[in-house]
Amino acid sequence: MCGKGFFQRVYALLSQVPVGRVVTYGQIAAMLGDPRQARVVGWAMESCPDGLPWHRVVNSRGGLSTSPRYGNLQQRLLEDEGVFVGLGGRIDLKAYGWRGPQEGVSS
Repeated sequence: MCGKGFFQRVYALLSQVPVGRVVTYGQIAAMLGDPRQARVVGWAMESCPDGLPWHRVVNSRGGLSTSPRYGNLQQRLLEDEGVFVGLGGRIDLKAYGWRGPQEGVSS
């Protein structure tokens, strides 16, 4: 279930995350029906196609990724969208977390 097709499903879901919101690796995996595949979602992010909002994916504690690809760039991109990144690179998931396509963009 977690081959190339899974990556494509990750990217399709990622494309729906609204500006100013974040989602965790585990949430994406769960939304795709495979909640134990958060790590595979992370692998998908490592080869995320250009134009997708990779920076809106954070860890389960609302922390920024530690990958060299993300670093300070992820924080800058999120802050440009109005997401407050607190001390230690943490984001309040209750305030900025996206709950999925059913949520829409009006929250």
